[in-house]
Amino acid sequence: MRAATGRTTEPFYRAMNPNSRVPTIEEADGFTLWESNTILRYLVARHAPGSSLHPPEPRLRADAERWMDWQLASLNGPMVTVFFTYVRTPEAARDYPATHRARDAAEALWRMVDARLEGRDYLAGAFSIGDIALGPYLHRWFALPIDRAPMPRLEAYYARLKAGHPGFVKHVAVEMS
Repeated sequence: MRAATGRTTEPFYRAMNPNSRVPTIEEADGFTLWESNTILRYLVARHAPGSSLHPPEPRLRADAERWMDWQLASLNGPMVTVFFTYVRTPEAARDYPATHRARDAAEALWRMVDARLEGRDYLAGAFSIGDIALGPYLHRWFALPIDRAPMPRLEAYYARLKAGHPGFVKHVAVEMS
């Protein structure tokens, strides 16, 4: 069951996350943490240290983390515009010219991912937190009602995440709201 939405401005939530945004986690002892990629790093350090999710070898780790930073610095802007246009903005208020520019920018970025996937199943070779960070954006890219140029490696990557990672299907590849 999905949690109720729209409660991020309530005092209990603001006490955990003064940004009033999701996600936020709260541990049984009261420790709270916000920011998606920080949460990913924390959870893997706590529950799967030394795993391929966040490799201990510096270059492999940096390769996985680069995609987390790229997601925030490059992909987030255009994808948020496209997402909000089709999911959160009433049709009469939509700025379609801005959305089309954002879609074009996102497509150029997704082409980088498609190229990166040549000869590999995942961004950093093995499934990692870099793939987890990109997963929600990838789902939106394929689920939103937009035109997309064919990108066979990106399409296969999305299919691989849906087929091989039950958590992706249960928590990410869901109806957008």
